[in-house]
Amino acid sequence: MWNTSRAEYQRGIMDAISDPALREVWVMKSAQVGWTEILNNCIGFHVHQDPAPMLLVQPTLEMAESWSKDRLAPMVRDSPVLTERIADPKARDSGNTLLHKKFSGGHLTVAGANSPAGLASRPIRVVLFDEVDRYPASAGTEGDPVSLGKKRTTTFWNRKLLAGSTPTIKGSSRIEAGFEGGDQRFYFVPCTSCDEFQRLVWAQVKWPDGRPEEAAYVCQHCGVMLTEADKAEMLKAGEWRATQATRGIASFHISELYSPWSSWSEMAVAFVQAKRFPETLQTWINTSLGETFEDRGESVAPQGLASRREQYGPQTVPAGVVLLTAGVDVQDDRLEVSIWGWGRDEEAWLVEHAVLRGDPGSDALWLDLDAFVAAKRASEDGRRLLLEAVAVDSGGHFTQQVYGYAARRKARRVFAIKGAGGFGRLIWPKAAGRAGKTSAQVWIVGVDTAKDLLYGRLRRVLEPGPGYLHFCAAVEPEWFEQLTNEVIVHKSVQGRRVRAYKPRASGVRTEALDCMVYAYAAFLGRAGPRVLEHRKSAPVASEEVAEPKPEPVQPAQQATVVRRPQTMRRPGGYINSWR
Repeated sequence: MWNTSRAEYQRGIMDAISDPALREVWVMKSAQVGWTEILNNCIGFHVHQDPAPMLLVQPTLEMAESWSKDRLAPMVRDSPVLTERIADPKARDSGNTLLHKKFSGGHLTVAGANSPAGLASRPIRVVLFDEVDRYPASAGTEGDPVSLGKKRTTTFWNRKLLAGSTPTIKGSSRIEAGFEGGDQRFYFVPCTSCDEFQRLVWAQVKWPDGRPEEAAYVCQHCGVMLTEADKAEMLKAGEWRATQATRGIASFHISELYSPWSSWSEMAVAFVQAKRFPETLQTWINTSLGETFEDRGESVAPQGLASRREQYGPQTVPAGVVLLTAGVDVQDDRLEVSIWGWGRDEEAWLVEHAVLRGDPGSDALWLDLDAFVAAKRASEDGRRLLLEAVAVDSGGHFTQQVYGYAARRKARRVFAIKGAGGFGRLIWPKAAGRAGKTSAQVWIVGVDTAKDLLYGRLRRVLEPGPGYLHFCAAVEPEWFEQLTNEVIVHKSVQGRRVRAYKPRASGVRTEALDCMVYAYAAFLGRAGPRVLEHRKSAPVASEEVAEPKPEPVQPAQQATVVRRPQTMRRPGGYINSWR
């Protein structure tokens, strides 16, 4: 049995959905506010009370299938009035599939925003968009998914659009634009002490120094400390207040501060953890406060970074380094390699950057790379450090050579990677793809996501500690020019404003940035965060390791894996397994 009283703010949103005077409803929200149940109730209402052709759009086709199985199917199963109207897909002649449900007077189509076929061909009266900020800029080549969905409703006088999402970056967020185009409603609640109404804002959550688990809410009017016991009473007596004219579009903002499923103290504890890194702070702002993240800096100055160089090198690696990885950029006449060391809370040190001259189409240059990455580095506290993963870019002119090199060295965690642009991609994918018809694997790296993360740390982490990036004294000023030569620009794609990286200055290379991104990808491919957590209380052993012997490279354009007899490997090191 559904009961709205526990999360009373949901009532106003659902009333707006059924208000004939409103064409569109936009909800900019945090997590933990019951948004999925609002979507489910809207669908259930139109199946039972007001049948209509409906379209629900999820960010991807896979998410659409998961929603149908995990959310829609249980609701239909457990609601007798819906079970009577939507036949089981397994029933004979039901006509229903996982992504298309028919019922008397209407139907429900479930689609992915990345699949233009699901957004076309059917007239739709009610269109529902879930997590719009995670949609691609274009559904294939057809254009903006939201615009495509809205076009399906044009033949209905009583059409309805409902869209909701946690926001992302200020200025390029779909849900922010939708919210600002509506009447901008906020939920006001009364103080249990002075009865004055107010919006709940994060600045009023206070706690004693070092004890976020004791957080409480301070009334803006009388200053009394409100606790979780007061929240339920405040929510029940709250009301939505519009701050702009309606114009047929209702828009709502709701945050986790109002959630009956999350406490202010839990939010405070999560905030203290999240603020250590710029990227986790952004996620917390987006998903807990339901607000866009405003990145005030779109570039990084190379001069300031060059002044941070420190006196250490490959034979005096700082004691904080726990593991080493490398990123390799392949050019027409050379390989460029950056070795990065990773320590607790992803504090990182550039240990060494090298330019290996030669022809990437010949075996000799790859043997030089073997020798370079096989060399031991020594830490200032006496440990002998070995590389544990290497990521080599395969997106250039020597793709087959990279595939062959990585295929022979898979057991040593040599990864053939290919960069893929676009924000929101995983930096390190869940699985590798097949490299053409070869036996090699290729890992598709989300390079724009990685640049966002690393540039964010360069701009905002200014003291050694979690996320801080150190630079060795050996790198020249030109290296910092390369590192900082990309900036964020905003451009229009299929009618939507999107962010993209582009070079700051022509004629300046970007190998330093690319190598840093690839080394971080190798760190993730090595399961680096988990390794750091395991090793921070158990330092890496410094016992002697036999000198590795570089392995011959396969002939050019060949990517065949040579099967070797299985032997026992020493744990923990990239070069420990070099045979």
